[in-house]
Amino acid sequence: LKQQLDEHLVGVAKQGLHNAHRLPLFEGGLPTAEGLPKLKKRSQGKFCWQDKAVDKIQAWRQQQEKQNQQNYGFFAVNMASTGWGKTFANAKVMRALSADGQSLRFTLALGLRTLTLQTGDEYRERVGLDNSELAVLIGSRAVMELHRHNKVRQKEEESGGEEDRYERAGSASEEDLLDEVPDEAVDFEGLMTTEGLDTLLKRDRDKQFLFAPALTCTIDHLMAATETKRGGRYILPTLRLLSADLVIDEIDDFAGNDLIAIGRLIHLAGMLGRKVMISSATIPPAMAEGYFNAYREGWQLYCRTRRASPLIGCAWMDEFTTQVTSNTGTKTSNSIPEYQSKHEHFIKGRVKELRQQPAKRKADISDCQGLIDKHTGRRRQSPAELTDRKQTAYFNLIAQSALKKHRRHRTTDQVTGLNVSFGVVRMANISPCVALTRYLLARDWPQNTAVRVMAYHSQQVLLLRSRQEKHLDKVLKRSKEEEEKGQVPTAFSDPVIRGHLTAISRESAKVNNVLFILVATPVEEVGRDHDFDWAVVEPSSYRSIIQLAGRVRRHREGGVAEPNIALLQYNWKGIQHAHDEDIAVFDRPGFEDEKRLHSHDLNQLLDTQAISQRLDAIPRIQLPDNLSIEQLKSRMKDQKAQSLIELEHFVIACYLASYSGKAGPETLRGWLRQQWFLTALPQYLSPFRE
Repeated sequence: LKQQLDEHLVGVAKQGLHNAHRLPLFEGGLPTAEGLPKLKKRSQGKFCWQDKAVDKIQAWRQQQEKQNQQNYGFFAVNMASTGWGKTFANAKVMRALSADGQSLRFTLALGLRTLTLQTGDEYRERVGLDNSELAVLIGSRAVMELHRHNKVRQKEEESGGEEDRYERAGSASEEDLLDEVPDEAVDFEGLMTTEGLDTLLKRDRDKQFLFAPALTCTIDHLMAATETKRGGRYILPTLRLLSADLVIDEIDDFAGNDLIAIGRLIHLAGMLGRKVMISSATIPPAMAEGYFNAYREGWQLYCRTRRASPLIGCAWMDEFTTQVTSNTGTKTSNSIPEYQSKHEHFIKGRVKELRQQPAKRKADISDCQGLIDKHTGRRRQSPAELTDRKQTAYFNLIAQSALKKHRRHRTTDQVTGLNVSFGVVRMANISPCVALTRYLLARDWPQNTAVRVMAYHSQQVLLLRSRQEKHLDKVLKRSKEEEEKGQVPTAFSDPVIRGHLTAISRESAKVNNVLFILVATPVEEVGRDHDFDWAVVEPSSYRSIIQLAGRVRRHREGGVAEPNIALLQYNWKGIQHAHDEDIAVFDRPGFEDEKRLHSHDLNQLLDTQAISQRLDAIPRIQLPDNLSIEQLKSRMKDQKAQSLIELEHFVIACYLASYSGKAGPETLRGWLRQQWFLTALPQYLSPFRE
């Protein structure tokens, strides 16, 4: 307290100089994972595309070395389909992109806690990373403990005995640089040297976050690097970005302002000289272009402070092919049009291959028009009574749609002779999800039909939700081998399912159909490795339809003859506001905001003939025929969007495309081209996780 001001300032200057001299250590001197024989081993069968991607990237790197290109940027897009080992491929590719091509140091950021934990398990088991090489951080002690508990119970069930429980990492010391992350929410046991960093890294979790060679975390922990408006919360995420390459998985799981915030993070990764990969099977063109532009702008800043080449390696990969090219990366060149052209070429090849695959999912529209017309004009009823009547009729339509899909897509239980199917009903919001579950449980079903229903949503009690997910993960597994060999589906051997089937067969000889129905909100769309026989979907966007469709016949091969997905003609909000087209109904969730759709009728918003033959992600990853983003932008100035997919392409382009006219603090263009980064306005106007 008696320290003089000048003495204090001299001390701060010395410490600042010391820290600045240590910064190069973070760029290349922190621990890496070495060896990793499982990553070196060639993949077999359908997964051999992973090694082809690595070979193409290594060949490109060797070509750059011959041309004396040593320090260059790299931006990769992984669009392999679900079930083709995208997560494992990401680790192989990041190893190939490391300085020596043999070691591994990167950060994998995801949007969901459960998906983060699942990915951590996969990296331990498949990549061979142990707790000294891999840290898993999700920010929730409860979720981490439940996940560990379930893993231990699973091992006990498989081995028939007790397993040593997971070691707890960390301490119970005070909170520091990582906001709301208890030590028990970080799984890592590596050795960490903190000489000279003791005042910065006070807690074990801070050290784990920084030093772990491989870090799997929810993206929220990295976002503080660009989202911090005051204080020092940006320090640790920035040092992590400075020291490790970045992979963002399921990148298209985000929407709205989150897209802009993630663009700021990718820009910082480029500015710090790191390599970046975005990964998802359904990346729209404007998203790929927008994030490449953000990375390119950041890499140019890096080049100004280093002996680095403005050259950026660009890679596109999926289960069919890998394309690696060089992008000049400078503002004066045709860098963006060049990237657009290469991306379009890759997508055309991918679309051609996808169209040759058997159609695993087909969809039809469940007609709601009669419901709207029937319940219009009942002026003597109160608004609440009219809403209840409409909702009951809407729920009845869902039940009828479920019965129709069950009749076409069911399996006969060899023990009881019952016709059984497992289906999912996707509702946009939690309240209707719970109300529908209650309706289905209380409804009078046909005498030959029994129904079992479970509600699944994000506000479920955490312990119950954990048990639900454990049960669903176990039951909802199917395979090509089961179908080919006529084996009993995995679910039929589960004691809970077997108990239901046995009880139903004993209670009534008239019952010969059993429907297991999961009523879920969008929490089912991403991160759940579930396989359903059929689905009924309340639509919010084309993206939501595709994501939910990915859970139908997820683990099975071969096509289907008849539609196995029913799309409701209107969503519930559209039923409520059926005669007011100026009210946005495909929002929260959805893309309809300031820009409106010309109709809320799915018959007019989708190509019904196309989805009856095949429902897939092609319209999302490719612009409609003969329509560019520029043409779409011009059309949308004075008109309403003609389809769900048009709306989504336009909205994403407005958020991310490099040629978007506005450059205010709320835009990504403003962050990249103006000086708004000197203020906190971008974070206030376009925050992450608003």
